[in-house]
Parts: sequence; C-alpha cells; structure tokens
Amino acid sequence: MQGEFKRLREEEPVHYCADSTMGPYWSVTSHAEIMEVDTSHDIYSSEPTIVIQDEFDDFRLPMFIAMDPPKHDVQRQTVAPTVGPKALQEFKPIIEERTRDVLDHLPVGEPIDWVKSVSVELTTRMLATLFDFPFEERSKLTWWSDLTTTIPGQGMVETDEEWREGMMECLQYFIELWNERAKEPPANDFISRLVYGENTKDMETMEYLGNLLLLIVGGNDTTRSTMPASVFCLDQQPNTYNEIHENRKLITQMVSETIRWQTPLAHMRRTAKVDTELGGKTIKAGEKVIMWYVSGNRDESVFENANDYDIYRKDLRKHLSFGFGIHRCMGNRLAELQLKILWNELLDRFERIEVVSEPTRSLSVFVKGYEEMKVILHPRKR
Repeated sequence: MQGEFKRLREEEPVHYCADSTMGPYWSVTSHAEIMEVDTSHDIYSSEPTIVIQDEFDDFRLPMFIAMDPPKHDVQRQTVAPTVGPKALQEFKPIIEERTRDVLDHLPVGEPIDWVKSVSVELTTRMLATLFDFPFEERSKLTWWSDLTTTIPGQGMVETDEEWREGMMECLQYFIELWNERAKEPPANDFISRLVYGENTKDMETMEYLGNLLLLIVGGNDTTRSTMPASVFCLDQQPNTYNEIHENRKLITQMVSETIRWQTPLAHMRRTAKVDTELGGKTIKAGEKVIMWYVSGNRDESVFENANDYDIYRKDLRKHLSFGFGIHRCMGNRLAELQLKILWNELLDRFERIEVVSEPTRSLSVFVKGYEEMKVILHPRKR
C-alpha cells in the first residue's frame, strides 16, 4: 500500500473516495494535513466513531476517544492517572521483573514464535496489572482485544452474532469486577477509577463496555505490534543492533523510529462538524475524514528516506503513531517504557535475534501488527 499512499501524497493528499464498502470518505495522507485534522477538534468530531467503518446501528459502544469535549475530557482525566508519571515509577520494577521472567524461560537455538512467546505475554501481563484483572485469566484480555478489531468471517468468529456474544461475555465479566471494586477502597486501576470517578460512576452499561475495550486495545496494540517490528528491523540491520548494544542511549531513538516505521494503528477517523476547507478541498459537514497515520509517517517532506528504518533520523518525535491534540495516546509513555526495558534485557542476553521466516501480519485495515514471527535466539557469550 505504500506505493498508493505515496502517489496520493504527491498528487492529491486530500482525496475523496465516493464509493467503497465502507461508504464515501475523505482520505488524508500527508503529514501536515493529518496534523491539521488531528489538532482541530472544534472542526472535526470524533463522534460517533474513530474507525472507518460505522458501528452496528443496534450495538453502539460510546467511549471517550470517540467523544468530544467536555465529556471526553472528564472521562479521560478520570482514568489517566493509572498510567501517569507516578504510576510509571511504580510499574518500572514490575515490568523489569516480568520481562526477565519471560526472557529467562525462552528456549535458545531453536525456532520460537516471538509474537506469542514474548509480545503477547508481556502486553497481556501489563494489561492485567492496569485493570487489576485476575492474573490466571489474563488471556481473556488478549482475546477480547483481538475480537474488538476483528471482522467476522476472518478467523476469530464467523458471524456478527458471534461477535456480539463475545462482546457481551466481556461486559458481564467486567460488571462482576465493577461490583467487586465498588466494595473495596479506591485503587489505581482502570476499573476502580471508573467506579469512583465523579463523572463515570453512573455511566451506562454500553458506555462502560466501550471504554473498557478502548483501554484494552489501547494498552495492547502499540506495544504488541512494536515489539516484533523492532526485532524484525534490527535483524535486517545487525550493525545497528551492535551499535545499540554498545550505546544503550540509542534505545530511546530506536523505540521512536520503530513506532514510526511500524505505525501500529493505521488510521483514525473524524467527522466534519461544519463545512470546511482542507488542502484546497471543500469538506462538507457530516462527511467522514480518515487520517492515514500509516501514510503520514512515511511523508518524505517530514522524514527523509521515509521508507528506510533509521534510528539516527532527525525529528523522530514528529511521528504520528500516538496521534496529536486532545486524543493523543494516553499510555504512550508506558508503551515506550515497556519497549525500553525489553530491549535493555534483550541486548544483555542475545548476540542476535534471527528472524527465520517472513512474519505473518494482521489482516486488518485498522491494526497494523503481527500474528506470527519465527525467530531463533542466539545467546551472548559471557
């Protein structure tokens, strides 16, 4: 798709698609115009949804990322401290301990699936902590995260009805957790903060489910997709791998470059509130506007040789993967922390992480991730 996006950026960065299976919409593919949309919440609304397809008419899931101020602001502020600076200090030793535990139990010298053995395991453990979810049942969180973004008939479930049933099972489980938290003192987990939040304690059931799924997917996909992407890219650049081993300060740059290069969430949608102009085109009130982050992160006017993986490039923080404006990813610092800790531990242990087959990538227009990636771990000589 990068060839098509490059052509759109060069010829028509704000392009109207009049006919598609998702209905008509505007494609915004250049970095500058994406930034304009993302930071103009007074012109472009996040309601009713932030993905290209419309939700089922009878199964709407309100969530604060798909809300405008003031409701967005108060709901986000309610849960944000769970991943705030103080919480990150407390999470750091927990993440370090779990990362060591996972890596120390990996077999070396034989093929393993990096996605299942490392990426899924580490992100699911973190999700369980953020929700104070029963640790022995944490695999449910991965299932619900994948189910949220899947399309019926593509593997996980076959019908819309099965998809709805899975969502309702998630809701029922979390209602029980809500009731448990309501009997306990306030704590720093997402559910407790929703239970005791002045602006969330009386939220409707489907809004509770919508916010749960937002927090599950948001806490899962960036780190889960970037972990294998970083391994894949550094396998292609062994010299860079060695340079990072010798200078651990480069890990921060590597993490940002991987998040840019991978772009874990390919797009976000807005809906025009009023008639407006963008990139010389007139967009009418009510029309869908799709910000293709996956394209903006390869915009050559911002990132020189944008298709290359280059941890030394300038302006790495300009990547769009976390979004900008009021909807900027709430857990971006936690995601970066997890990745930095992982790579410090990897570099201590392994001379090389060899990718031995082409990764299997996610079949999704929204999540840009990996389903499987076989690697062989080569231990570092002590």
